[in-house]
Amino acid sequence: METTLDSALRSAGLKATAGRVAVLEALDSMAHSNAEQVLRAISRDLPTTSIQSVHNILADLTAAGLIRRIEPAGSAALYERRIDDNHHHVVCSRCGAVADVDCVVGHAPCLTPSTASGFAIQTAEVTFWGLCPDCQATAAE
Repeated sequence: METTLDSALRSAGLKATAGRVAVLEALDSMAHSNAEQVLRAISRDLPTTSIQSVHNILADLTAAGLIRRIEPAGSAALYERRIDDNHHHVVCSRCGAVADVDCVVGHAPCLTPSTASGFAIQTAEVTFWGLCPDCQATAAE
């Protein structure tokens, strides 16, 4: 029986392999995860999967537009399933926690540059930095 994830993979021109489906399922419940976190999440069901396989799957899914890759400064690449809405991120400068921030103002690309240098702007990627609630609480102690 074909699942929604199988259909999404096939619609994107990819085979619906067990690894790809497992990675998508993991990212459904673990937004902003790196490759090692994804590997740990899928290793019980797919114990022979390697970190290189996970990196390859994440690259394929990103290229197909099924997941989004973000790269906060000082962090490994992080992946999420929330795509096509041009949302932004806030990152804790102490512990690295990441949360979504909806579009800053209006519709995508959300921000208008002072000059586009002839480019047709499609998206804006903004990363806000600060202290998450847990780090604020420990800093106040």
